[in-house]
Formats: sequence, C-alpha cells, structure tokens
Amino acid sequence: MDEGVGVHVIREMSNMDLPNGVELVDGGTSTMDFLLYMEGAEKLIIIDAFKGGQKPGTIYRCTPEDLMAKGQRLMSLHDVGPIQTFRIAKILGYQTTIVIIGVEPEAIDWGMELSPKIKERMTQIVHAVLKEV
Repeated sequence: MDEGVGVHVIREMSNMDLPNGVELVDGGTSTMDFLLYMEGAEKLIIIDAFKGGQKPGTIYRCTPEDLMAKGQRLMSLHDVGPIQTFRIAKILGYQTTIVIIGVEPEAIDWGMELSPKIKERMTQIVHAVLKEV
C-alpha cells in the first residue's frame, strides 16, 4: 500500500512534460542500485514512505546527512540500506546531490493501491518533487 508511494508518484509524473535530462526510475528495493542511478547524475531524488511520527500524508524533505547516525559503521554487505549506500557513494567520490522526499504512511500493508489519505495528497507530493527538479 503506502510503502509503494514512490511508484505511484513516478506513474503520475510519467504523463508530465518534464525538463530535459530528468529521468524517472522505479528504484525498487535494491538500495545498492542507487549507485547506478548516481553515475553522471547531478541530483538524485528518492521518494518513499517515511515514518517520522507525524500525521499520515505529511511530506518530509531531507538529505542522507540528516539521517546518518554519527559514528555508525557498516556491519555487513548483506544488510546494506540506503544510508550505507550513500556512504559508499561518498567514499567512491560521487558528487551527486541526494534529496529524499518522504511521505508519512497511513497503511503499511499488502495491497497495490495507496490508502485514501495518501491518494488525496498525491498532488502535493508531486509538487514537492517538482520543486526539487
């Protein structure tokens, strides 16, 4: 359901006339693939469900640095999440600006449709992404 908000945003934006150089990609769940998308990119905008403790539909904007715990170290390549991937990118010398647009979910459950509260916020979510573009 709301865990797939990024996919729904990409579908919505795929019908828009976007500036040259903007590529919409469904990143799926493999966070190491972020490295492929960062190759040669000025900016990477990630859209995902984000539990920040606010009311469902709240839109957050943050950077990886906002989310990185001080002194946190990579423990295993089997558990590489987005934050570890961004650290690896930095070590590899990537200069890509990374912005995360998070949306407070209403329902984390099985299903292909967004919850009603997230559906009604879709215009605002897309607007937040377009501001970053």
